[in-house]
Amino acid sequence: MMLIAAFFAVEARKILDSVIAFSSLSLLSVFLFIIMKAPDVAITEASVGAGLTTAVLLITLFKMGKDDER
Repeated sequence: MMLIAAFFAVEARKILDSVIAFSSLSLLSVFLFIIMKAPDVAITEASVGAGLTTAVLLITLFKMGKDDER
């Protein structure tokens, strides 16, 4: 599933679809780290990789969209 999400993140036509696929890739890696019994790495990936990075990318996309409307 991670390979499919990574491929879709690279090959998506819309940037928003790519960001969503990237976020799902981060969440899938969190589950992989939990399975590998690395909870400290999973918590870090969940907070930084899936949370903060996704939020920054989405905020940037919406601000870029507002600038295009002006």
